[in-house]
Amino acid sequence: MTSDSAARPARSEAPDLVDRLGALYTAVVADCLDGLGARRQVMGSQIRPLDPAMRLAGRAVTLELAFVDAPPADPRDNYRKELEAVAALEPADVLVASTCHGSFWGELLATASRARGAHGVIADAYTRDTSMLVEMGFPTFVAGVNAEDSLGRLEVTAIGIPISCAGVRVHTGDLVLADRDGVVVLPSALAAQAIEAAENKVSREDGMRDALAAGMPVTEAFRRFKVL
Repeated sequence: MTSDSAARPARSEAPDLVDRLGALYTAVVADCLDGLGARRQVMGSQIRPLDPAMRLAGRAVTLELAFVDAPPADPRDNYRKELEAVAALEPADVLVASTCHGSFWGELLATASRARGAHGVIADAYTRDTSMLVEMGFPTFVAGVNAEDSLGRLEVTAIGIPISCAGVRVHTGDLVLADRDGVVVLPSALAAQAIEAAENKVSREDGMRDALAAGMPVTEAFRRFKVL
């Protein structure tokens, strides 16, 4: 799938890891990554879902975007790497695009991505066709909305290389979780450990919530459950 980088990493995580991540929420996963020493894994707050109900969990496939000032000289190259990236998507993949403030995404690419089994897109860039994206429910987390076409304005220059997206370094094969609170990136080497820690924390939070609802003083509840 990669044209400017090494081959795509093998999927070494347990088959249910993405499903387990999808049952969590970004804040608890971010807390657990903090505890593992990975403290800069939450993307900047400009990345928002088109609809607050949108959420996703999946494996990152990275795209590097760059500004251009004209369409390709050969029309056969129009959208070439965008199409290449989408055509190679696998189930549970999430396209993650680098910082480049132009309109990159739209409904037809989303339709093709969904047909491939992709779980969504995250881009520190803009999208269009928002009504259709919301109607089809394709999880779309972007920095903004703009009606301009990408052709002759920006293009995908590389697939599968490490990128920066909204202040976070992302590698193909990392796991990503996104909801209305934001986007968190789980480095592949820490993903299983972070998910297990988050599941344990959710269990303790549930116990603390029940205790607080029953009238336990918050200081006592914090001392007992050690979560907040």
